[in-house]
Amino acid sequence: MMDEDARLFDTHCHLDMDEFRDDLEDVLTRAREAGVVRVLLAACDLPSSERTAQMASGLGNKSGVEIFASAGIHPHEASSAPDGLPESLTELSGRKEVAAIGEIGLDYYYDNSPRDVQREVFELQLEWAVRAEKPILVHLRCAQNRSEGDAYREAIAIMKNFPGLAGGVIHCFSGGKSDARAALDMGFYLSFAGPLTYPKAEELRAAAAYSPLDRILCETDSPYLAPQRRRGRRNEPALVRDVYEKMAEVKSMTLGETAGAVWENAGRFLSLS
Repeated sequence: MMDEDARLFDTHCHLDMDEFRDDLEDVLTRAREAGVVRVLLAACDLPSSERTAQMASGLGNKSGVEIFASAGIHPHEASSAPDGLPESLTELSGRKEVAAIGEIGLDYYYDNSPRDVQREVFELQLEWAVRAEKPILVHLRCAQNRSEGDAYREAIAIMKNFPGLAGGVIHCFSGGKSDARAALDMGFYLSFAGPLTYPKAEELRAAAAYSPLDRILCETDSPYLAPQRRRGRRNEPALVRDVYEKMAEVKSMTLGETAGAVWENAGRFLSLS
């Protein structure tokens, strides 16, 4: 059973995706049974931004899980905004259930959108986030050979041009200590997901150990990146407990202490009561 005071917050998941179409109610029930009482739904494009906002406004009271939404265009989908950000997208940030702008950023691993387009759309969304006074969820993935595309270095340089940002998090952090230091120096949070539990992820656990307790978040990024015991299968918010347990181990803390710290961090990051 969960520690009595261990309220878990899955700070990044994609429950609007087709993978959850047939059993979303069961997924939310399992999340609540595992102690997950808050989730943040991350959007990837205009349609998913609209879906997450709708889900946040309509599902929370039924499931017993408090649901928050984000709005934004993932770097994979940057080419979907050839004429700039749709007004219907930017208007979503005015809704109370939309707590953040994201996920946005740079992905040089898959290059699903041209890199110059990724950078342009990233900057447009940083401008939007400043206007909306909402924090950002940042997706960063370097090229397989980092020297051929360093998304971390480029994104940090770009974000420094937007000092009015209301905070940010590097979601599913995958870098090392130097990347952690650069993001932390900007006042950002670092969010850790299932890979923290992978046997060979020693560098990632070192970055987690290095990160101050008041700057860490825990997420699933479900349906992706299931923790080690379910690796290769669909991920879901209930499994965020595995990430919390590994983080507690890394930090030499109890699960309850770790969950309490992340709860406070997430509430502060998203300006939640």
